[in-house]
Amino acid sequence: MPEPRFDTLAEWLSWQETLHPRAIELGLDRVRAVFRLLQPRAPSYPVITVGGTNGKGSCVAFLDAILRAAGYRVGAYTSPHLLRYNERIRLDGADAGDEAICGAFARIDAARGERSLTYFEFGTLAALELFREADVDVAVLEVGLGGRLDAVNIVDADAALVASVGIDHVEWLGPDRDSIGYEKAGIFRPDRPAICADPDPPARLLDHARAIGANLQLVGRDYAFARTGSHWRWWNGECRLDALPLPALSGEQQPGNAAAALAALLCLRDRLPVAPDAVRAGLTAARLPGRFQIIPGPVEWILDVAHNPHAAGVLADNLRDRPCSGQTFAVVGLLADKDADGIIRALAGSVHGWHPVTLGGPRGRGGEELAARLRAEGLRATPANDIIEACQTVKTIAAAGDRIVVFGSFHIVAPALAARPWTHNAPLPLSTEV
Repeated sequence: MPEPRFDTLAEWLSWQETLHPRAIELGLDRVRAVFRLLQPRAPSYPVITVGGTNGKGSCVAFLDAILRAAGYRVGAYTSPHLLRYNERIRLDGADAGDEAICGAFARIDAARGERSLTYFEFGTLAALELFREADVDVAVLEVGLGGRLDAVNIVDADAALVASVGIDHVEWLGPDRDSIGYEKAGIFRPDRPAICADPDPPARLLDHARAIGANLQLVGRDYAFARTGSHWRWWNGECRLDALPLPALSGEQQPGNAAAALAALLCLRDRLPVAPDAVRAGLTAARLPGRFQIIPGPVEWILDVAHNPHAAGVLADNLRDRPCSGQTFAVVGLLADKDADGIIRALAGSVHGWHPVTLGGPRGRGGEELAARLRAEGLRATPANDIIEACQTVKTIAAAGDRIVVFGSFHIVAPALAARPWTHNAPLPLSTEV
């Protein structure tokens, strides 16, 4: 193999961002061809693929934690990352190291020849390379965008899970839930389990599953769950799990995500048996930063990467289910291709003061523009140039009993996590590196 093109992970990632003429190009031909050169035979380990508009990260976290509690060596692939690229590829609960990722990138670069790959395609292939190298017992793969034409779909899933279907990425997936549901159903395979956790699945998702002969499992029909006080229970036609601990992940939607993960695991119990004790341990061990992440204190902080109307509605429900004695302030930043008006409407009744933040880059949206949309709805808005300025401002306003919700793009939540404004009594730094 030729000498590696670069020595450091930062160099590899910077180059990958400019290699392909488009940041996103859906389609499997290029990435599948490279994958077959790297791994001519299908993976020997079971694969669970997880898609959906919202909730897929939580489902991956539950699957990963439960399977590891059962003693399996798990490879988990997720995107995007919050603080470090290495978060995207996890082996047995630990982030992959720079050296291992760089080695995988070098092999991919040598194999691809003249084929151009996107940043996400490089990452997907690297994850699959590291999972093969580590001889994992099972891989859990999160879909990046859609499903049918997403790079993750080069692998035939032994079980595929769609967590939810909402309106997002319409320029790529279509303008309505039917179109988007069809794209997400593309991860289903004939004669294999296909779980849909959306209580109102789109017709085209159902039609596609039937057309290919997938073993479709629907919430409320083929499996169900119910909360019982401080516990919850899960059942299907074959088994029942009672007195389950509430998931460690916060939010009223999390038992539904956990129930979908259990449905997938029960479908694979012949290859991946999991004892009830492992289920209980995994439910309480799962962690996922930035998803209704609560930092307690005199002023409570909540971080959530809700960046579409469906996710904003879930965030609003969670805020109502967790009332505070004071006011709720929101620090929000959204990319230009997101439905800002739908997000604002979903949260308008839950927030007293808004602090919209400017996001830079080609997909960025200005804080002033977002403030104008908020004011058009009759809402108070104080725009900021960046997340640090917004947090500085809102910290001077909030009093004991109030809470601050930082939400929207990963590009807002990530620097907030890095700066940790809730730990500072002194003024925050003028900027922060992520």
